[in-house]
Amino acid sequence: MKLINKKICMGKDIGIHGNMFGGILMAWIDEAAAAFATEYCHTPNMVTLRVGELLFKKPIKTGNHIRLYGDVAHLGSTSLTLNIEVRKYNLYSSDEIVVCTTSITFVRIDDDGNPTPIGESIRKKHTSLQAAAVLG
Repeated sequence: MKLINKKICMGKDIGIHGNMFGGILMAWIDEAAAAFATEYCHTPNMVTLRVGELLFKKPIKTGNHIRLYGDVAHLGSTSLTLNIEVRKYNLYSSDEIVVCTTSITFVRIDDDGNPTPIGESIRKKHTSLQAAAVLG
């Protein structure tokens, strides 16, 4: 998976149980995934279609360093689905612990908000990257 963003959990991000509020983490995931999707597809015209099940596996506390990772799970004719992992990063040991996982799908849209095809050059790049991953 590719590192797509880094964050630090701040006091303002904490919910009533002393852990990071899930809605804040969901926003971080959507923002990082959207940036990744738009760069991957070379267009700003990508919108969130669907967020899969969010599995909150470990708590996040104030001061925790968070890393968001993503990779392309599927490239459709108008959509892109990413697998996302959120990891807590230990500054002292460089260890990472997965704290949340999900998938998220984006759709490329035109100026009227209708789905529009992802460019052929992106499809070729994606096929080449998949082939390299299988060989590598």
